[in-house]
Amino acid sequence: MDINLVPATPEIVLAVFGLALLVIGAFVRKDAGALVSRLAFAGFGVTLALVCLMAGWTTVQEGLNGLFIDDAFARFAKILVLASAMIVLAMSESWFRRDDALQAEFPVLVVFAVVGMMVMVSANDLMAVYMGVELQSFALYILAAYQRTSAKSTEAGVKYFILGALASAVMLYGMSLVYGFAGTTHFAGIAHVAADGARPVGIVVGLVFVAAGFAFKVSAVPFHMWAPDVYEGAPTPITAFFAVAPKIAALALFARVMVDPFGPWIKDWQQVLLVLSILSMSLGAVAAIAQTNIKRLMAYSSIGHVGYALIGITAGTHDGIRGMLVYLAIYLVMNVATFALILSMRQGGQPVERLSDLAGLSRTAPWAAAAVTVLMFSMAGIPPLAGFFGKFYVFMAAIDAKLYTLAIIGVVTSVIGAFYYLRIVKIMYFDEVGTPLDEFTSRVNSSVLFGGSALVLLGFLGMDWLVTSAQFAGDALLKHAAAALF
Repeated sequence: MDINLVPATPEIVLAVFGLALLVIGAFVRKDAGALVSRLAFAGFGVTLALVCLMAGWTTVQEGLNGLFIDDAFARFAKILVLASAMIVLAMSESWFRRDDALQAEFPVLVVFAVVGMMVMVSANDLMAVYMGVELQSFALYILAAYQRTSAKSTEAGVKYFILGALASAVMLYGMSLVYGFAGTTHFAGIAHVAADGARPVGIVVGLVFVAAGFAFKVSAVPFHMWAPDVYEGAPTPITAFFAVAPKIAALALFARVMVDPFGPWIKDWQQVLLVLSILSMSLGAVAAIAQTNIKRLMAYSSIGHVGYALIGITAGTHDGIRGMLVYLAIYLVMNVATFALILSMRQGGQPVERLSDLAGLSRTAPWAAAAVTVLMFSMAGIPPLAGFFGKFYVFMAAIDAKLYTLAIIGVVTSVIGAFYYLRIVKIMYFDEVGTPLDEFTSRVNSSVLFGGSALVLLGFLGMDWLVTSAQFAGDALLKHAAAALF
């Protein structure tokens, strides 16, 4: 038995940080929330440095008796997850402190959720997948209901827990079917069974159940029903966290499980993912049009973006995985910058969430309105902004894989979805000012808003570097899948 802990060093370090923060939060009486939040930020920074420096991009290491793998694909996803957690944690402090609601529990739960996400993207066995998913989920259930005095937050937490528990049960049942018919939970062993040419119906059914469980975690249609209510009911900083880090981790896990153990059965799972992608893009484009709450609008927007990212996994090719990773990196920047604005929306010191509250922002805060306009154009996929390149790479991967219908539907839904992004621009520039928003006072939020819009605007200058990094990561995943068959 090879218990090699080196590949899991970043996860172990971050877990130790989390346990230490739990103790500090329990014993520090004065301003414990702020102290623990800053220490958690430092912990994420140390872990991010470890992920970047521990091994070269071409190195592949397995540990914990093959349950865990550290490769370029896992590192790319972990960098995105850690970066998003750091940014959201930094933006959250001023929001919670203003309402005197920053407790030590919040950063601790974020830390443990991120540990689960990192385990997810490095899983090399179905048991490791389940452990990572559940560690992430338990923390997220509590985060959704974090604001105990709010009925909406409590409702969001209960809804998310009930539906999440059901999804976990479905996923675990699928894993048990795969184990029962394949005789192993290790990815390489499942891949060997799949490559033998036999198609046990139990494994196919199990694969569908596993995909359904993952679809819930990424809020793909028709497993999306929790997202709008949880996004609206949870405190805004937690909604910002939900919108980026768990989505990135779950989509990376989705790609690894479909391509690595089940790669030889691409024709089976490709049909499932194709339907999920089409339904998610379509609902995300249409349902957001009627929304008046900006957090619910972002929920449906994220559902649509998940549909576009799933195109890359559906293709199942080098270009498809590369396109998905490029899309996730750009999605991270666009979303955290947009939530920097939402976190800054206050009237008379109270947070507001209606789209109409943005009316006249171009006259009260012209630079902020300009930055948001850039972000909305990018989310709509208008060239030469970064959002255009994200969609371009996944659409081209679909065309190269001869998934022409998927690519065409993606373009059409992208055009439809542009309506509600451009409507935000119209509200900011053309609607009459009612009660103006308070002046933006958080330097962190302003830096994220303007920095994110600058990256989106000038992203084409660094696109070659991003695409090359995503190519290395995608190649690592596919090479490991191919090596498992020999």
